[in-house]
Amino acid sequence: MARRDYYDDPSAPRPNSIVPAVTAVVTDDDGQILLIHRTDNDRWALPGGEVELGENVSRAVIREVHEETGIDVEITGLVGIYSDPKHIIAYDDGEVRQQFSLCFRARPIGGTLRGSSESTEVGWLRPDELDALSMHPAQRLRVDHGLDSSASAPYIG
Repeated sequence: MARRDYYDDPSAPRPNSIVPAVTAVVTDDDGQILLIHRTDNDRWALPGGEVELGENVSRAVIREVHEETGIDVEITGLVGIYSDPKHIIAYDDGEVRQQFSLCFRARPIGGTLRGSSESTEVGWLRPDELDALSMHPAQRLRVDHGLDSSASAPYIG
């Protein structure tokens, strides 16, 4: 299913849903960041997705990272809460979401790197490689916050 992200765009469709979602800034011992190249919008992003019924957010982060990358992680902290109503995500099935996402820091503890149906590429990238990637500003903001270990968890909303 294709998606389009809007930010502070007067032409954005009106939201008809809000879904709790999670992402993770996973960094390895060399400071590389785990990213996926999404199939639904052709952009690089942090691994993540929806919180399922009966699941807490910590379990959702661990599950989503593994499903999308093959990497098992341990959560090490909260990056931030992102609920900016100016960020709208429209799907081709008619769902239009207002952003609501919790982003966590995590470290790899196992698994084998692999892609999924949600990505065309998955990889560990150095921070100096990020500027060359097509990444939505909302994702880049989370990455930047996640790499700044001295910052307290922001609320962006």
